Amino acid sequence: MPFYDTDAMGVVHHARYVHYLELARVRLLEEHHRPYTDYVERGLHFAVTRLGLDYHRGVGFDARLAVTAWLTWVRGASLGVGYAITENGTPVITAMTEHALVDRAGRPRRIPLEDRRGLQKLVAPGQPG
Repeated sequence: MPFYDTDAMGVVHHARYVHYLELARVRLLEEHHRPYTDYVERGLHFAVTRLGLDYHRGVGFDARLAVTAWLTWVRGASLGVGYAITENGTPVITAMTEHALVDRAGRPRRIPLEDRRGLQKLVAPGQPG
Protein backbone atom coordinates (compact mmCIF):
# COMPACT_ATOMS: atom_id res chain seq x y z
CA MET A 1 0.00 0.00 0.00
CA PRO A 2 1.27 3.47 -0.68
CA PHE A 3 1.98 5.65 2.34
CA TYR A 4 -0.78 8.12 1.38
CA ASP A 5 -3.40 5.38 1.91
CA THR A 6 -2.47 5.03 5.59
CA ASP A 7 -3.77 6.99 8.56
CA ALA A 8 -2.03 8.41 11.63
CA MET A 9 -1.78 4.90 13.10
CA GLY A 10 0.11 3.68 10.03
CA VAL A 11 -2.66 1.37 8.81
CA VAL A 12 -4.66 1.63 5.61
CA HIS A 13 -7.51 4.05 6.29
CA HIS A 14 -10.90 2.34 6.25
CA ALA A 15 -12.29 4.68 3.56
CA ARG A 16 -9.58 3.65 1.09
CA TYR A 17 -11.05 0.15 0.82
CA VAL A 18 -14.10 1.55 -0.98
CA HIS A 19 -11.72 2.86 -3.65
CA TYR A 20 -10.13 -0.59 -4.01
CA LEU A 21 -13.60 -2.14 -4.44
CA GLU A 22 -14.39 0.25 -7.27
CA LEU A 23 -11.14 -0.53 -9.05
CA ALA A 24 -11.85 -4.26 -8.77
CA ARG A 25 -15.44 -3.85 -10.01
CA VAL A 26 -14.34 -1.89 -13.08
CA ARG A 27 -11.64 -4.49 -13.81
CA LEU A 28 -14.18 -7.32 -13.40
CA LEU A 29 -16.43 -5.79 -16.05
CA GLU A 30 -13.52 -4.98 -18.35
CA GLU A 31 -12.02 -8.47 -18.24
CA HIS A 32 -15.20 -10.54 -18.27
CA HIS A 33 -17.99 -8.49 -19.83
CA ARG A 34 -17.27 -5.11 -21.41
CA PRO A 35 -15.43 -1.95 -20.35
CA TYR A 36 -17.43 0.30 -18.05
CA THR A 37 -16.79 3.10 -20.55
CA ASP A 38 -19.16 1.28 -22.96
CA TYR A 39 -21.98 1.91 -20.49
CA VAL A 40 -20.90 5.52 -19.99
CA GLU A 41 -20.88 6.13 -23.76
CA ARG A 42 -24.52 4.96 -23.77
CA GLY A 43 -25.36 7.39 -20.97
CA LEU A 44 -25.61 4.67 -18.31
CA HIS A 45 -23.97 4.19 -14.92
CA PHE A 46 -24.14 1.54 -12.19
CA ALA A 47 -24.86 3.70 -9.13
CA VAL A 48 -23.98 2.26 -5.74
CA THR A 49 -27.14 1.70 -3.70
CA ARG A 50 -25.67 -0.39 -0.89
CA LEU A 51 -22.22 -0.99 0.58
CA GLY A 52 -21.14 -3.39 3.29
CA LEU A 53 -17.63 -4.10 4.58
CA ASP A 54 -16.35 -6.48 7.22
CA TYR A 55 -12.88 -5.64 8.50
CA HIS A 56 -10.88 -8.68 9.56
CA ARG A 57 -7.53 -7.04 10.30
CA GLY A 58 -5.56 -3.92 9.53
CA VAL A 59 -2.64 -3.69 7.14
CA GLY A 60 0.08 -1.10 6.98
CA PHE A 61 2.35 0.66 4.56
CA ASP A 62 3.86 -1.56 1.88
CA ALA A 63 1.30 -4.37 2.32
CA ARG A 64 0.64 -6.35 -0.86
CA LEU A 65 -3.09 -6.86 -1.19
CA ALA A 66 -5.05 -9.04 -3.60
CA VAL A 67 -8.58 -7.88 -4.42
CA THR A 68 -11.05 -10.36 -5.90
CA ALA A 69 -14.51 -9.38 -7.16
CA TRP A 70 -17.41 -11.47 -8.46
CA LEU A 71 -21.04 -10.97 -9.37
CA THR A 72 -23.44 -12.39 -6.79
CA TRP A 73 -26.71 -11.67 -8.61
CA VAL A 74 -28.14 -9.79 -11.60
CA ARG A 75 -31.74 -8.59 -11.90
CA GLY A 76 -33.64 -6.41 -14.35
CA ALA A 77 -32.10 -3.09 -13.32
CA SER A 78 -29.58 -3.98 -10.62
CA LEU A 79 -26.73 -6.25 -9.64
CA GLY A 80 -24.68 -7.31 -6.64
CA VAL A 81 -20.92 -7.71 -6.31
CA GLY A 82 -18.95 -9.61 -3.67
CA TYR A 83 -15.33 -8.90 -2.77
CA ALA A 84 -12.44 -10.41 -0.84
CA ILE A 85 -9.30 -8.47 -0.02
CA THR A 86 -6.43 -10.59 1.25
CA GLU A 87 -2.77 -10.27 2.15
CA ASN A 88 -0.80 -13.44 1.42
CA GLY A 89 -4.06 -15.38 1.46
CA THR A 90 -5.13 -14.00 4.86
CA PRO A 91 -8.49 -12.17 4.87
CA VAL A 92 -8.30 -8.42 5.38
CA ILE A 93 -11.75 -7.33 4.14
CA THR A 94 -14.88 -9.03 2.85
CA ALA A 95 -17.39 -6.72 1.23
CA MET A 96 -20.45 -6.38 -0.95
CA THR A 97 -21.97 -3.65 -3.07
CA GLU A 98 -25.30 -3.35 -4.81
CA HIS A 99 -25.84 -1.19 -7.88
CA ALA A 100 -28.78 0.17 -9.84
CA LEU A 101 -28.38 1.03 -13.51
CA VAL A 102 -29.27 4.70 -14.02
CA ASP A 103 -29.18 7.17 -16.88
CA ARG A 104 -27.30 10.49 -16.83
CA ALA A 105 -30.19 12.13 -14.97
CA GLY A 106 -30.06 9.44 -12.28
CA ARG A 107 -33.28 7.73 -13.35
CA PRO A 108 -33.34 3.93 -12.98
CA ARG A 109 -33.07 1.96 -16.23
CA ARG A 110 -33.34 -1.71 -17.00
CA ILE A 111 -30.05 -3.37 -17.88
CA PRO A 112 -30.24 -3.92 -21.66
CA LEU A 113 -31.20 -7.54 -22.33
CA GLU A 114 -27.94 -8.46 -24.10
CA ASP A 115 -25.90 -7.00 -21.24
CA ARG A 116 -28.11 -8.60 -18.59
CA ARG A 117 -27.70 -12.02 -20.18
CA GLY A 118 -23.93 -11.57 -20.39
CA LEU A 119 -23.73 -10.43 -16.78
CA GLN A 120 -25.93 -13.27 -15.55
CA LYS A 121 -23.42 -15.73 -17.03
CA LEU A 122 -20.81 -14.23 -14.70
CA VAL A 123 -22.72 -14.81 -11.47
CA ALA A 124 -20.47 -16.88 -9.24
CA PRO A 125 -21.43 -20.56 -8.87
CA GLY A 126 -23.60 -21.20 -5.85
CA GLN A 127 -25.02 -17.67 -5.92
CA PRO A 128 -28.67 -16.99 -6.72
CA GLY A 129 -28.82 -15.65 -10.29
